[in-house]
Amino acid sequence: MEVGAGGRMGGGSGPLQLLLLLLGAAGSAAPWDLRTALHCSFSAACECSFRPDLRGLECDLAMNLVGQHLVKQLVVKGVREFLQNHDPVKPLVMSFHGWTGTGKTYVSSMLVRSLFRDGLRSPFVHQFSPLVHFPHLEQIQQYKENLKSWIQGNLTNCGRSVFLFDEMDKMHPGLIDVIIPFLGPSWVVYGTNYRKAIFIFVSNGGGEQINRMTLDLWHARKDREEISLQDLESAVSAAVFENPNNGFWKSGIIEEHLIDVLVPFLPLKQHHVKQCVVNELTQQGLEVRQDIVQTVADSIPYFPEEERVFSSTGCKTVASRVTFFS
Repeated sequence: MEVGAGGRMGGGSGPLQLLLLLLGAAGSAAPWDLRTALHCSFSAACECSFRPDLRGLECDLAMNLVGQHLVKQLVVKGVREFLQNHDPVKPLVMSFHGWTGTGKTYVSSMLVRSLFRDGLRSPFVHQFSPLVHFPHLEQIQQYKENLKSWIQGNLTNCGRSVFLFDEMDKMHPGLIDVIIPFLGPSWVVYGTNYRKAIFIFVSNGGGEQINRMTLDLWHARKDREEISLQDLESAVSAAVFENPNNGFWKSGIIEEHLIDVLVPFLPLKQHHVKQCVVNELTQQGLEVRQDIVQTVADSIPYFPEEERVFSSTGCKTVASRVTFFS
């Protein structure tokens, strides 16, 4: 179990002076604020590291995430509604689906950074990778025991924990269902309110269905920005539930409707790729030249092959191509 160091107020003041300073502000502070300030001054609690900044998240998504109108709407709305409920009935469970290079990992890191001041480095943020943490099928029973124990221990340590499961499409089927008790309303974790936790699943699963449906809607002359969650949600859920090579295969997480927010990431068009190139040039401190932008965008494969509508790799290879062509 990981235990992180909480923040302490610095300076030369001793505990008495600090207490008097805090009490002097009591007239202008809400009781919760005062209790929290006192608590965070003398302890290393996860609530002290938890600093949600939804306006910052909105700004980050608006400025840096390319071509994902549904993601911007669904992620911010889901997190805001969850945090506004001071006594949630269950943890927030979000599942990101889409093809490679469309921004799933990027958004998950933005989200975590908006919740904890140390972002992915926070001791209260826990990442799992199937290839790193659960590589051997023959050890799946041991993995189940370890995962359940590990989550229980970290929830006991911090009810605000964030658990991030990468590459769910590579997870051994059946493994993830061991955490079902933690995703619903009825489990008991002594000493903490585990229902304040957040679980995020990231998967390429359902990406083919999202790509196909987006292309069909394009052929039907429906603007990409008009696509709604209702157009995609049931097809994505069915695709991952019925795929025996997916971590969500026949999973109770899908069957019991424990996912609160399913977030589809749409395939990107060439003008989105160009935006990614501009962003990358700017980030590398390079001159934004239109010939470089066009060359990089043209070098990326698109589908369908004849019409070249959507990027086959999203913006995943943009950084290396900018380096090559600059």
